[in-house]
Amino acid sequence: MSSSSQYALLRERRFLPLFLTQTLGALNDNIFKQALIILVTFVSTTVTQEQGQVLVQVAAALFILPFFLFSATAGQLADKLDKAAMTRWVKVLELAIMLIGGVGFVTGNITLLILMLFLMGTQSTLFGPIKFGVLPQYLDDRELVGGNGLIEMATFLAILIGTMIGGSLIEWPGVGVWAVFAVVVAVALAGMISAWNMPKAPAADPLLRIDYNPISATWNIVRELTRHRTVFLSCLGVSWFWFYGSIYFTQLPYFTKEVLGGGSGVLTLLLTVFSIGTGVGSLLCERMSGHRVEIGLVPFGSIGMTVFGIDLFFATPLVPLGNEITVAAFLQAPGTWRLLFDLFGMAVFGGFFIVPLFAMIQQQSAAAIRSRIIAANNILNAAFMVAAALFSIALTSFAEVSIPQLLLIVAVLNALVAIYIYSLVPEFLLRFLSWLLINALYRVRPKGLDQIPEEGPVLLVCNHISYVDALIVGGCIRRPVRFVMYYKIFQLPVLSFLFRTARAIPIAGYKEDPKLMEEAFEQVSLELRAGNVVCIFPEGSLTADGNIAGFRPGVEKILERDPVPVVPLALTGLWGSLFSRFHRTGGRMWPRKLWSPIGLVAGPSMPPEQANAEVLEAKVRELRGDLA
Repeated sequence: MSSSSQYALLRERRFLPLFLTQTLGALNDNIFKQALIILVTFVSTTVTQEQGQVLVQVAAALFILPFFLFSATAGQLADKLDKAAMTRWVKVLELAIMLIGGVGFVTGNITLLILMLFLMGTQSTLFGPIKFGVLPQYLDDRELVGGNGLIEMATFLAILIGTMIGGSLIEWPGVGVWAVFAVVVAVALAGMISAWNMPKAPAADPLLRIDYNPISATWNIVRELTRHRTVFLSCLGVSWFWFYGSIYFTQLPYFTKEVLGGGSGVLTLLLTVFSIGTGVGSLLCERMSGHRVEIGLVPFGSIGMTVFGIDLFFATPLVPLGNEITVAAFLQAPGTWRLLFDLFGMAVFGGFFIVPLFAMIQQQSAAAIRSRIIAANNILNAAFMVAAALFSIALTSFAEVSIPQLLLIVAVLNALVAIYIYSLVPEFLLRFLSWLLINALYRVRPKGLDQIPEEGPVLLVCNHISYVDALIVGGCIRRPVRFVMYYKIFQLPVLSFLFRTARAIPIAGYKEDPKLMEEAFEQVSLELRAGNVVCIFPEGSLTADGNIAGFRPGVEKILERDPVPVVPLALTGLWGSLFSRFHRTGGRMWPRKLWSPIGLVAGPSMPPEQANAEVLEAKVRELRGDLA
C-alpha cells in the first residue's frame, strides 16, 4: 500500500472483495431489519400497535441472540477452515435467507420473517470472526489501521443507507414488499459474487477439534481471551464503545421526536451526521497514526467522546422546537448547528477510539487463535449491547431520567471507564502523551524500524540529544520499551510520571551512586530475560554540543550478562529544540520552527558477539550522518 493513502487498498484484490462483501452484508442486514420494523409498526394491518412494539423488541433480541450462542463455534470454524472458502458458504446462506425472507415479505408472514431475522443474526455471527480475522492475513502491519478504518467507515455508512432504503422501500405503495424482496436478493447475490473473488486465506489451525456445545465453547474461548491481558482489555474497550454507541443509536429516534420535536427527516439528518462522523474518524486514524497501530489515539478518542457528549447535553434545547418540524426549520432554529457539531465530533472521536483497538486485537492475537479471540470479542460486544439496553430502560423507565440526562450520564461514565482502563494499561496513556508531544511539536520521519524484531529480547542503543528522546523513541516503536536513563532526567517534574509509567530504569554513575547503578543493571537483565525491549543511551548524558560523545562500556556489561540482539538507533533534528541543551550554549531557547522534521533511523540487528561500545558508536554515527 502506498504510504500516503489507505485508498490504494481499494484497488487490491487482497482487500477489495472482502471490503465489498462486508459492506454489502451490513447493507442487507439493515435493509431487511428496517423493512421488517416498518412493516410491523406502520404497514401491516394484522398487527396492533402493542403487538408491533413487542415484535420490534423480540426482533432486536433474536438478532443478537446468535452472537451469544454461536460466536465461539464460528471462531473455531474460522481458525480451522480457509476463511475465504468459509465466507463463500456464509454468503450462500445469506442468499437462501433472503429468498425465504422475501417470500415472508410478499405473503406478510411475520413469523417467517422473525425466524429469518434470527438466521440473519446467525449468518452475521459466522462472518464476524472471518472479516476481522482475515485482515492480518491479507494486509501487513502498516496497512491494518487503514484497512480497519475503511471497513468501519463503510459499515457505519451501510447501516445508515440500509436503514433508509429498507424504510423507504417497504412504504412504497402497492409494490413495497416486492421491492424489498428484489433488493435484498440482488444485494445478497452481489455479496456472493464479491466473496468468490476473495483470495485464499489458509486455515490457521487445520487440526483444531470443534466444540459444538455452545456453553462450553463460549466459556473456553472467553477464558482463553482473559489470559491475554492487553488483548482482553482492548476487547473490553471495543465492547464499551458498542455500549456507548448503541445507547445513542437506539435513543436518537426518541431524542429527535420527544426532545427536539423533529420529524423523520430530522432523524435521518442526525443518523447521517453520526454515521459520517464515525466514518471520517475511522479514515483519519490511518493518517494520524502514521500507517501503524497507534494506541495513543485511544485516549484521544475517549476524551473527545466525553467532551462532545457533555456539550451535546448543554446544546439540547430545553423545550421541543416544534411538532415534527422539517429539516429546514430545524437548521434555522437557534443552537441546532452546535448540536450537530457535537454529534459529529463525538462520532469522529469514536472512530479514533475503536479503530486502533480493533487493529491492536488483530495484531496482538496469535494467528492460530485470532478468529476465536475475535469471536470472544463479539460475545463481549453483544453482552455490552444488551447491558446498554437494560441500563437505558432502568434509568428512563424506573429512575425517570430524561433522554438528554441519560446521554449526559453515559458521556460522564465514558470518562470514568477510560480512566479505569488506562490505570490498568498505562501504555495507552503513555502512548497518547508521546503521540501528542510528537505531533504537536515535530514531524517524525522513522526509517528502518521494521528491523527491530517483533518478539524476544532486544537491546536498543541510541544517541542522546534531548530530554524527550525516550518519549520519541517509545512513541515510534510498536513494542513497549524499557528505557535506561540518567536518574536526574528520570526525576524531572511531569516527565517523571511518564517515565515511571513506562517502567523506565533510572541509573547513576558509579561514583555518584554505585548501588543504584548495580540495581539498574540487574533490572535490565530481568527485563531482557522476560523477552522485553530495553533501550539505553550509552553516551551517559545529553550532548552539550550536538555531537555524539563516546559510548561508555556499560553496553558491554549488559551483553556479557545477557547476550541478546542489538539494534542501533539514531535520532536527528532535535538539536536546537526546546528540550535540548542548545540554548545553554548561547543558542535560542525555542525551537527553530514548530512542527519541525526530526528523524529516527534504525540499523540492521546485530548479534551480541559483534557488538561493543566502539562498534555501536560507529554504527550510530553512520546512521545519524551529518544531521544533529
